[in-house]
Amino acid sequence: MKWGAIHFLNLLALVPALVIFYVYVFQVKKRLRLRFADSAGAERLFPRPLRTRQKVRSGLIVCACAFLVVAIARPQFGATLGIEKRRGIDIIVAIDVSDSMLTEDVKPTRLAAAKREVSGLIKKLKGDRIGIVLFAGESFVQCPLTLDYEACSMFVQQIDAGYIPVGGTSVAKAVQAARDAFIKKERKHKVFILMTDGESHTGDAINEAEEAKREGIKIYTIGIGTPSGEPIPIRDEAGNVIGHKKDADGTPVVSKLDEYTLQKIALTTNGKYYRSTAGQLELDSIYDDISSMEKKELSDRVYTRYEERFKIPLILSWLLLAIEMCGVPKVSLRKKGAVS
Repeated sequence: MKWGAIHFLNLLALVPALVIFYVYVFQVKKRLRLRFADSAGAERLFPRPLRTRQKVRSGLIVCACAFLVVAIARPQFGATLGIEKRRGIDIIVAIDVSDSMLTEDVKPTRLAAAKREVSGLIKKLKGDRIGIVLFAGESFVQCPLTLDYEACSMFVQQIDAGYIPVGGTSVAKAVQAARDAFIKKERKHKVFILMTDGESHTGDAINEAEEAKREGIKIYTIGIGTPSGEPIPIRDEAGNVIGHKKDADGTPVVSKLDEYTLQKIALTTNGKYYRSTAGQLELDSIYDDISSMEKKELSDRVYTRYEERFKIPLILSWLLLAIEMCGVPKVSLRKKGAVS
């Protein structure tokens, strides 16, 4: 047995309070009767059958309230098995975690903006598998392809610069890691979303993109940053900026968005390039494209479905209230002046 809204069962705590209220009311009535007349006179004016009927009607109201609370909590039992077929595509998102992603030309930082965009994408997905690749000088799969969006979101929230000890940025290795994360034998239903400032120091990203195209991967690139760029901040353990990175000559290193490379990578695979915006409009465009793509059957999910049974306690509640409103049948007792 399950409950559709089990938190409403907390209202059952009001039932004992209602019982205490009625007990108090009957005690007050008893004291008032004895003040109005002596014991014998009170018995003739307020016979026991009448008092019993009042107590029974109060009990009916209490029980009706209890059944009503149970109905609101939606009891469910009588389980049946069902099968849900999921259709979608495979999506790998690569996030640049190099030091340049700490640049603040996108607020609060490029990396924070990238994480926000990925979280927004995950919320939009319905049936598609998603995986996460992190890269800097090297790359690795942080989250393999999964339908567990909640777990994937948790992985994204944990991302921070410095996850990869190898410095620099290798977009080529990010594409290679994504290729390895997809199912090799398939030649479609694959989307790779690359989120970076575009500055690549090692590897041939265009060559890797051409390999990705041959494997049926469509690449969307999202540029995080601005073409004018800003110096790369250095932060202490508390996250405070204590300076900026400098080259061998002591000149501050300015990290700029390399849109040309990102555009070329996307076009190589017939994908599209977008620059990150505060409103995340690029995500809407990418998701619209993904939604229009041919889907594949990803899995059959067996689930247990429980029948709603709230009508049973609800009908019992109505029945008890109807009996109370119509009146409890009078009990005729003839004894020493008792009247009905």
